[in-house]
Amino acid sequence: MTEKNKKAEDRIRELRATLSYHAELYYKKDAPEISDAEYDRLFRELTELEAEHPELDDPASPTRRVGGAVLEGFSKVTHEVSLGSLTDVFSTEELLAFLDATEAIVEHPVYSVEPKIDGLSVAISYRGGRLTLGATRGDGYVGEDVTENLRTIRSLPLLVDPSLPDFTVRGEVYMPRAVFEELNLARESEGQPIFANPRNAAAGSLRQLDSRIAASRRLDLFVFNLQSGGIYPDRSTPDSHGAILERLGALGLPVIGERIVTDKKEEVLSHVARIAELRPTLPYDIDGAVIKLDSLSKREELGEVTGRPRWAVAYKYPPEEAKTKLLDITLAVGRTGVLTPTAELAPVRLAGTTVSRATLHNEGFISERDVRIGDTVIVRKAGDIIPEILASVPEERDGSERRFQMPSVCPSCGKPLSRDGDGAGAAVRCTYVACPAQRARGIIHFASKGAMNIDGLGPAVIGQLLEASLISDIADLYSLDGDAVAALDRMGKKSAEKLLSAIEASKDAGLARLLAALGIRQVGSVAAAALADAFGSIDALAEADYEALCRIPDVGEVTASAIVGYFSSDTARELISRLKAAGVKTSEEKKEVGDLFAGLTFVLTGTLPSMTRDEASRLIKDAGGRVASSVSAKTSYLLAGAEAGSKLARAEALGVKIIDEAALLTALQNGELPK
Repeated sequence: MTEKNKKAEDRIRELRATLSYHAELYYKKDAPEISDAEYDRLFRELTELEAEHPELDDPASPTRRVGGAVLEGFSKVTHEVSLGSLTDVFSTEELLAFLDATEAIVEHPVYSVEPKIDGLSVAISYRGGRLTLGATRGDGYVGEDVTENLRTIRSLPLLVDPSLPDFTVRGEVYMPRAVFEELNLARESEGQPIFANPRNAAAGSLRQLDSRIAASRRLDLFVFNLQSGGIYPDRSTPDSHGAILERLGALGLPVIGERIVTDKKEEVLSHVARIAELRPTLPYDIDGAVIKLDSLSKREELGEVTGRPRWAVAYKYPPEEAKTKLLDITLAVGRTGVLTPTAELAPVRLAGTTVSRATLHNEGFISERDVRIGDTVIVRKAGDIIPEILASVPEERDGSERRFQMPSVCPSCGKPLSRDGDGAGAAVRCTYVACPAQRARGIIHFASKGAMNIDGLGPAVIGQLLEASLISDIADLYSLDGDAVAALDRMGKKSAEKLLSAIEASKDAGLARLLAALGIRQVGSVAAAALADAFGSIDALAEADYEALCRIPDVGEVTASAIVGYFSSDTARELISRLKAAGVKTSEEKKEVGDLFAGLTFVLTGTLPSMTRDEASRLIKDAGGRVASSVSAKTSYLLAGAEAGSKLARAEALGVKIIDEAALLTALQNGELPK
């Protein structure tokens, strides 16, 4: 293998692992880390490299898959006709190349041009005129049964002409912009996290196990394709895609508007541009336009390549940008005391939502972009998700603008601020443990699922308890008066009893959860578990010095300093004393740990046949091994079950050893390393 080919192979491996990882975040968890534009760039690079090196073809490559995965909690549905995805184009030149390539094969082609809805793709089946099944796209071949949730969409008919043959259509579920804004306002007022954009809100709503919640979200849908079956009583189907949509609309199915059918390339281009102009005014989000060959029979002439049709492309629009005024820069104090500057903007419509705030990260970000209060700024939604200030517009300044300066004291408690390091990019934080701004966030974190897991103690309830002066810190939770809690708005006696029972049960959550819940900087669940294993009690940990802490796995120098700093605070020590007095468990017997897996790091993914991942993790830890959350070059083994996702792809790319549950159990039984 030549050096050039070796570099290409390495890059292809890296891109496949990276794209699989981000596809899981986007489709499965609705928690994207990168913008759509960045994902598209990486995808195109991989596509081009694979085309140049067909010898490196891999059926598991992201370019051969639609992306997404089946979530637990819904039954699986195998699609009769796969729900594929389209090739993306990003310029007029690329679109013309597609049209020219089509005309080179198809005589007198006619095209359908329509908006590309930014939602969640589904397949909907009608049997005997009744809506009988609705499923998400999943990976394109197997999806999730969300029939009951789809039934809550009022624009989707539950009954059509019973004389029709069975048929299946494909559609896109979306949340109207107005509904999205109402939902986020309501969630914000209740102290709940807001949705990133309408697409994520629609995906989360459609995946609700309780169909009543889905109904309250007022989802909508457009049908854009006939997957199988006939749509006339004689079982016939038009050869024209446009005619099919007209017929589906006549049957009562919601079909996308703003579409045309034309045989002229210039009209294709002009309508793509027209849809882009309409984009800000539409009541739903779109991220492009779809250009399809209208004739179904002529589509067969073109066929597919690597699972993507050659008879259609998606023209993707660039992220929207807009100018607005930066009215002020405010500071938010986070749970760990870090001050985050936020831009307060004159409201501007952008990518389907009204933007009035944008993060500014830190002083360094503000300085690098020369952003001043009073400036005209260019705002963009990165990947149509996160509002960000792209740049200031110095030529529009009138001299009234002023530079931002970080204060020397906390805006909440008035205590002096400290810096984590030198330079404008260093985090500025309030280190006063009793800072009011940190208080609510700290209690929310303490009660969260990954910490003490106190069911029913969410942000809204915590806000009520603080407002009523029933609590001032986490220790106060354990001395709450039931009658006082029951008197809170929308609470009542039964709800209060249930909440107090959950708080009481949390006393036995264990040392590891308690350490994670205290909100010590840098101490998450992994470090907390390591500290609990190493010290066995919070008293022993409180007395540990910096050197001893640095010797603990998963505890580095920064974390060790944070722990020492936390326990040196009189406020923290008093808090822990009160927790102990309330009966919160602050110590645990140290388990005897084997040495079979000593020095080895395991990562778990997928569904195991006979045990949960938590149970498997305990077995590994009891044998002296370490369990990490992400795959890296230092990972010793990946324990993979069914529906393994991007971690499996990354492990393969890095050459990490991959085992299944049987191999783990055999290794433990025989006292040998897994094979």
